[in-house]
Amino acid sequence: MSAAPRLTGRVVLPGDPGYDDAREGYNARFSRHPSAVVFCQDAQDVASAVRWATARGVEIRARSGRHCYEGFSVLDAGLVIDVSDLRNVRVDRARSVAVIGAGADLITVYDALGQVGVTIPAGSCPTVSIAGLTLGGGFGLLSRALGLTCDSLLAVEMVTAEGEVIRADERENQDLLWACQGGGGGNFGVVTSFTFKTHPVSEVSIVTITWPWGALPGVLEAWQSFAASTDERLTSILKLTARSSGEISCVGQMLGTGGELHRLIQPLVSARGTVPSSVSIETLPYLRAVGQLGGLGSDPDRWTVHQRQAQASFKNASAYAYEPFDEGAVAALTAELSRAPSARCLVQLDAHGGAIGRVAPDATAFPHRRALWSLQYQAYWTAAAEEKENVAWVERVRRAMLPHTRGAYINYIDAELEDWLTAYYGANVARLAAIKARYDPREVFRFPRSIPRSAPEAAGTGGSSGAHGDAPDGQNNL
Repeated sequence: MSAAPRLTGRVVLPGDPGYDDAREGYNARFSRHPSAVVFCQDAQDVASAVRWATARGVEIRARSGRHCYEGFSVLDAGLVIDVSDLRNVRVDRARSVAVIGAGADLITVYDALGQVGVTIPAGSCPTVSIAGLTLGGGFGLLSRALGLTCDSLLAVEMVTAEGEVIRADERENQDLLWACQGGGGGNFGVVTSFTFKTHPVSEVSIVTITWPWGALPGVLEAWQSFAASTDERLTSILKLTARSSGEISCVGQMLGTGGELHRLIQPLVSARGTVPSSVSIETLPYLRAVGQLGGLGSDPDRWTVHQRQAQASFKNASAYAYEPFDEGAVAALTAELSRAPSARCLVQLDAHGGAIGRVAPDATAFPHRRALWSLQYQAYWTAAAEEKENVAWVERVRRAMLPHTRGAYINYIDAELEDWLTAYYGANVARLAAIKARYDPREVFRFPRSIPRSAPEAAGTGGSSGAHGDAPDGQNNL
């Protein structure tokens, strides 16, 4: 008779020193108490954890970077399988390939790759993990030039619901690789490492533009006219903050010179009624740009990065624009930002197009390839008494924009989102459900908003954001 499976790795239990730290997530709104957190040191530790939990009927959540917007990577009375100690980055310069542990945060990834003059397209927040970002798609300031993070994904190593370590690449388990390219984290197994195609990079140019808040309608009109169709080497983000903030801004990054960038942004700085308060353009080495855009400063020798970002209280939701906004959409955004509860409320627009749009909506699990930009509705606060009005504002602005938007981004997970399967996965739902049934038929990896074993075929690529639901850290979404 075989021995019962053992839980291996660094195990933290209630009452142990460090338990409260081990269970903590980025979003301070949520406080959950797992029965155990196991910090796995290799893929076999993950396999042992899965077998241990399934043998005892213990619910599982996978976690890597703790950035899940709704805190779904931690649960009450279950096992958290944490892969944040799997942080190794190995670069094969001859093959232009990097193998990255699922727990590596982005600044670790950028730094290791930058030392040999390469990178992958990924996000800006330095403490977000590579796992959640990639599995949900992965947008960043190189996306219009190089694609989403998942577009550079070549292979994954994954622990299945049976506790087996498998590989998915172009030769074996191809359907699983497809699902890992935008199908969300925590749905099919626990990923322990990723293999990426790397891209050479040296210098980039970055731009920051600010305007007085009253210029919002004109700036939005000018930005949407060029953001998704300008030179694809340039990716820009427009931040529309609450009226009480006094200003709005745009940041962009380009694989090119400052002179080229200055020429490209003319539609933003010279449009009628949109005189900027400030314009800053700088050309610098890529790794310095990463630190500057991530809030670390532009000198890598002076970076101070903790493995986890300090907690914050926030609520986020998302949507996609497939058509330019008409006057009604602009008016709705302006009205909601005018009555936002604080200056820390904003709507962020991330430009798509370029390399993102050259991939077919069904070529990967990420369906929103034809969107012009995504929207992220955000509210942040400090005092607990401020939570209700800020959460309500996010939901109000999301609903106000429903007539003008479609779908949502799985990495900006939202517990209030209606029709979430269609919103996140569009017409790819049925294929994702079939892959779920193949690799996790007992739904061992189940959480609020996990992909079910069967699902009706979804129509279109977006779905209006409407029914209630949720999804986990997906191994750390962002």
